Amino acid sequence: MRVIAGSAKRLQLKTLDGLDTRPTTDRIKETLFNMIAPSIFGSMFLDLFSGSGGIGIEALSRGAKEAVFVEKNPKAMECVRENLKYTKLSHKAVTLTKDVLTALYQLEGEKSFDFIFMDPPYNQELEKKVLEYLSGSGLVYEDTVMIVEAAKETDFSYLPDLGFYMIKEKLYKTNKHIFIGKEGKEEIC
Repeated sequence: MRVIAGSAKRLQLKTLDGLDTRPTTDRIKETLFNMIAPSIFGSMFLDLFSGSGGIGIEALSRGAKEAVFVEKNPKAMECVRENLKYTKLSHKAVTLTKDVLTALYQLEGEKSFDFIFMDPPYNQELEKKVLEYLSGSGLVYEDTVMIVEAAKETDFSYLPDLGFYMIKEKLYKTNKHIFIGKEGKEEIC
């Protein structure tokens, strides 16, 4: 896994061995960032279920002002911190080694984010719990884009009930990215 573009372009990132994390492939990461690239510079980026931090680091490399990484696995968070140090992006990062919902609660009132990316373990409905929390949260404002990496079969029909809508869906072989906005906001990316 490497950084695709920006200040840390081509640097290889460490990943955890085993099945505890599932790094987003370079090709999928490149596709994702090609879609959101015009809005990344100067943005506030939240990387939930960070794994080795590849998505948030890519955002920082491409000019995000700050990225917050949330990962409850201490070994994975150590990997995130090593990757941030290696890419010389630590000064623009906040790392929280805790459960995602606890971290969201802790961040409440301190920040709002332009992008919230989450790649939770598949088929456990963790993305739904996070979106339920975010539906009433100050972490999200009218221009926030939430991006969920999920198994291809994951259902998002509940989004309107939470005051959200699907901006875009990008399908891959075995998974997908869902781009989500707040109701009342038109096309964002």
